[in-house]
Amino acid sequence: MEVKAFNVSRQQIAFAREQARARGLQDWVEFIEADYRSINGKFDAFVSVGMLEHVGRENYAELGSVIARVLKQDGLGIIHSVGRNEPTPPNAWLERRVFTESYPPSMSKMMNIFEPYNFSITDVENLRLHYAQTLMAWLERFEKQIDTVRSIYDEHYIRAWRLYLGGCAAAFLSNSIQLFQVVFGFSNHNAVPLTRQHIYRPGDTAVWRF
Repeated sequence: MEVKAFNVSRQQIAFAREQARARGLQDWVEFIEADYRSINGKFDAFVSVGMLEHVGRENYAELGSVIARVLKQDGLGIIHSVGRNEPTPPNAWLERRVFTESYPPSMSKMMNIFEPYNFSITDVENLRLHYAQTLMAWLERFEKQIDTVRSIYDEHYIRAWRLYLGGCAAAFLSNSIQLFQVVFGFSNHNAVPLTRQHIYRPGDTAVWRF
């Protein structure tokens, strides 16, 4: 298996390469400092995690065209994105303080990626409760390292980050923000599982504690 990972953040690429080396995966993954429009070749899978929020609504069709160009006819794509139940303007505070020019799309807006290129949606999951747990874990780790954080940043930054992590956890729990994971492929692709049973081990159960 060979993976090409595209990213516009030099710092994230450096960190990812370090982690790949630590796990002995450096020969499997090629990290490329470029955005999705630079992708060339043909691939079995196209995976987008946490990118769509920053692509811009006006570029959804272009993203779809790139996927249609590089995905093999029997390949599958996954787009994993924070989203909304309906088209909603971005939160003004998050827009100013954390995620400049971001836009969490509704499912109807995401369809502008798929419909022009005859992609079929094969599966959709909403992982918002998972992400609520993730945010609460991040906040707990943030508080455990608060002395280190305070040695680098001021109290204004600390209050803002607490509001961001705690507020986003509450937003996912209250169902005002979603986390969509959409699996898709070309319309003639039938090689998809009939159930999600292959994901789980015998005896696995889901327990929510909120």
